[in-house]
Order: sequence, then C-alpha cells, then structure tokens
Amino acid sequence: MANGTIFMPSLFLLIGIPGLETVQCWIGIPFCVMYVIAMIGNCLLLFIIRSESSLHKPMYLFLAMLGVTDIALSTSILPKMLGIFWFNLQGIHFEACLLQMWLIHTLQSIESGILLAMAVDRYVAICEPLRHSTIFTPQLLSQIGIGVTLRAAILVAPCIVLIKCRLKHYRTIVISHTYCEHMAVVKLAADDILVNKVCGLFVAFTNLGFDIIFITVSYILIFTAVFRLPQKEARLKAFNTCIAHIFVFLEFYLLAFFSFFTHRFGFHIPPYVHILISNLYLLVPPLLNPIIYGVKTKEIRNHIIKMYLVDRGKQ
Repeated sequence: MANGTIFMPSLFLLIGIPGLETVQCWIGIPFCVMYVIAMIGNCLLLFIIRSESSLHKPMYLFLAMLGVTDIALSTSILPKMLGIFWFNLQGIHFEACLLQMWLIHTLQSIESGILLAMAVDRYVAICEPLRHSTIFTPQLLSQIGIGVTLRAAILVAPCIVLIKCRLKHYRTIVISHTYCEHMAVVKLAADDILVNKVCGLFVAFTNLGFDIIFITVSYILIFTAVFRLPQKEARLKAFNTCIAHIFVFLEFYLLAFFSFFTHRFGFHIPPYVHILISNLYLLVPPLLNPIIYGVKTKEIRNHIIKMYLVDRGKQ
C-alpha cells in the first residue's frame, strides 16, 4: 500500500454483477444452458463438416473456423463466471486476468476476420463463379486462417503490454465484472490515464475496426450483382446462400455496437445492465451461429435430418 493505492497486485477479485449479487446463482442457470447449447451446436457443426466430404468447400471450412472460435470464446469466460456465481470463486491472478483479456479480444477479432473472409468468399462465388475454385484454394484458406489469427493476436497485444508495463498502482483489486474486461481493469488504475484511452482505441479497432466497412461493401456489391441476374430462380438461390451470413453478421456487429455505445455513453444506465449486455455479447453469437446455419443452410440441414433418421432407424 502506498498513498491509498496497491502497487502491482498479484490478485484481483471478480465480484460478478454488482447490484445482483443475491440472484447471481439463478442468473448462472440460463448462462450455463446457453453455453451447453452453444457447445453442442458448434461441435455438431464441426462433426458434420469434417465427416461429409461434400462440405469440404471454402464456405463450410470458414464456418468450421467460426465454430472453433465460438467454442474457444465462450469457454474463455463462462467457467470462471459460473465459478463466481455458484461457488464464490472470485479470485483471479493478475497474469491469468491479462490472459483472459487477451483471449477474449483476440477471439472476437478472429471472428470478425472470419466474417470478412466469408463475405469475400460469397462475393467471389456470386460475382465470379467460374474463378471461385481457382481463387479460394486450400492454400489460400490456410493463409487466411493464419493471417486472421496473427492479425488479431498482434493488434490486441499492445493493450495487454501497456496494462502490464505502465499500470503499477491500483485503487482497488475489486473488479466489478464477471470477467477481465479491459476497461473494467484499466479504470482501477491510479496512474497513466493515457493507457485508458489507448486500450479503448485498440479494442474498438480490433473488434469493430475496418472489417465492418469491408463486409458492408462486399454485401452491397453482392446484392447489386444478384439483382442484375436475369432469372428469378438464380436471384433467389444466390440470395439464399447469403441470408445466413447476413443474420450472423448483423447479430455479431449489432451486439458489438450496442455493448460499445452503452459502455461509453450510457452513463445513466445501471452498471448491472452494462455487464449483462457485455456477457450477452460474448455468449449469444456462439449460441446462435450454429442454429442459424443449421436452419438456413440446406446442405447442413439435410445432413442433420439424415443423421436423425439414421438414429431413429437404429432404434
């Protein structure tokens, strides 16, 4: 302790949702159900894509990357969150807190990059169908996966390094959140207010960044090309191939913008609302993505029905 501050604490306390401490154990139940459904849905999606050779195409391989990212993202926060809600396991080491922070924002940025790659894939498939197989080769898919991952890891790293190296004194070790959210940690610091602004810019750039601009431009070009198709059946088929991607795109970025703006400008909103929105922003996409693709993608839906009928036949 020095001048009422704590110098480089080795441990933080995550208190969960301030204002809702008495009902946190009940809030954990729907969150746990969401996590279980997300895990089952994404694992089923990965199993179908892996086992069916007809689905070894760029669209479905990008979907598999998205499923792996969603599993890792929800797993990076929910076990600790349920430990706080149900077993009062509030302590988290400083390095573990930084690791969780880095994982969350890196995985969010990877998901954003995959959505951009999927948008470009759909653009090429609809606007340049004859060149699609020659452009999106297995080598390019591997390079995209590696590039998206490295981009996310490198862009998020400066924020973590700044917190580790520049923030030495903390007013308290109590984090009013369910996970190590970057602004919740930075606001505890008593020194170097510049880090607060820099981290906010880094996270806004990696999570919202330029991806949303390029995705929007891609879909504008896609719809322009679709409406120019001479046959109604061709227009309908092309539109149906994009509708699931559009739902996932809107769900991910609308939640991101809503969470971002409520944290920055919703000063009169109770803190527990901010925290619940942040949790939903991380848990809803992994839950909805496999459901949306399972319902809207004909090939995946047919394989799920086929698996169900085979299981019924065995019984």
